[in-house]
Amino acid sequence: MNTRFLLPLMLSAALAGCAAVGPDYQVPADAAAARPGAQAPFAEAREGVFQRDQVPGHWWRLYNDPVLDGLVEKALAANTDLRVASANLERAQAAVRETEAQQQPSLGVNASPTFGHVSGIQELAPGIDPPNRWSYSAGASMSYQVDLFGQIRRAVEAAGADAQAAQAAYDATRVTVAAETARAYANLCSAGMQLASAEHSVKVQQESLDAVSRLQRAGRGTALDVTRARSQLEQLRAGLPPFQAQQRTALYRLAALTGQTPAEIPTTLLQCAAAPQLSQTIPVGDGAALLRRRPDIRQAERALAAATARIGVATADLYPKITLGLSGASGGPAAMFGDRGTFSWSVGPLISWTLPNTGAVQARIAEAEANTKAAVARFDASVLNALRETESALVVYARQLDRQAALQAARDQAAQAASQARQLFQYGKTDYLTVLDA
Repeated sequence: MNTRFLLPLMLSAALAGCAAVGPDYQVPADAAAARPGAQAPFAEAREGVFQRDQVPGHWWRLYNDPVLDGLVEKALAANTDLRVASANLERAQAAVRETEAQQQPSLGVNASPTFGHVSGIQELAPGIDPPNRWSYSAGASMSYQVDLFGQIRRAVEAAGADAQAAQAAYDATRVTVAAETARAYANLCSAGMQLASAEHSVKVQQESLDAVSRLQRAGRGTALDVTRARSQLEQLRAGLPPFQAQQRTALYRLAALTGQTPAEIPTTLLQCAAAPQLSQTIPVGDGAALLRRRPDIRQAERALAAATARIGVATADLYPKITLGLSGASGGPAAMFGDRGTFSWSVGPLISWTLPNTGAVQARIAEAEANTKAAVARFDASVLNALRETESALVVYARQLDRQAALQAARDQAAQAASQARQLFQYGKTDYLTVLDA
């Protein structure tokens, strides 16, 4: 092939390579994320409990608890699930580099020195016996696949979207680890608070038993009152071990989350006897902010982009592939190394096209299109689930605040009733059963 033919071919291939087969990715117009309801403020984000401000990245700092801050930071640095997600991200990024390398020319070299004997016939001298000698062969080649129909570009696009999905998966794992650490710490402190309350109840009941015993000895009480008081004391004591077990279970959960063994995590955490409380209303943003913020939604959207690009990868197999090649070689007896007569070279395109059987290619295209449909469904599901989870969490939190207020009022009234019942019993105005009921 002469230069006058090769250059126009390369130019036309480069110009034609500007178009890539397959659909260009965009979020489907009928996707759940595009609906007005998905972008609107949350229905359960009532004023006074929540605010429209955006959720901060370090949301756990809203609790103003240095111990919680330290545990979350340690978990984000040492958690094993995060290490797995980080390795998956590195693998996806390496796959991008591998795919991008297909856009570059490839170069190969070879060299082979040999020592041996050839026959006279091979040397075109039948009557001569050539001596043993050294010979060599060496060569270099360069090839470049012209991305005429954008197959490589679509593959790079898919690999890039996969890497972005892996990044979103890593971010989702960070969110989960931080949330699980905060939950385990809250469970630890809640169990500590319940244990402290139960221990206080045991102490109060012990004092009540002592008082009932004194009244019996003074003739103002009965043995039945003492038995009832002692039974109540033992029942209260029986409630202590479950809270102690809950404390330890939460402590060991924190150990696993922060990459420690149960023996390594400090037991001073067991001293926590008050669950962390928010000092301000919760910022929740709106639906549009949620769609941008949730990494599981980003992961599903990037997976959809990758699936769409792979339709183009499969479609490109319907068309010919052109590879431009250039090679040079030298070979012969070692004594002739460097002589012009030992050199050879070639340049030209390689055109390959699988015809007429395209059934397998059409099947791969259909498979890629089906994968894209499934990715659309998963993307919609991630959006709908995120909205459902958020609205559910908001209403549960708001109702819990209402319940907490009612329980606090009931606690205050019960404490007052118990105090009044004990006073009446001490003055002989009622029996001990009334004290137990109170």
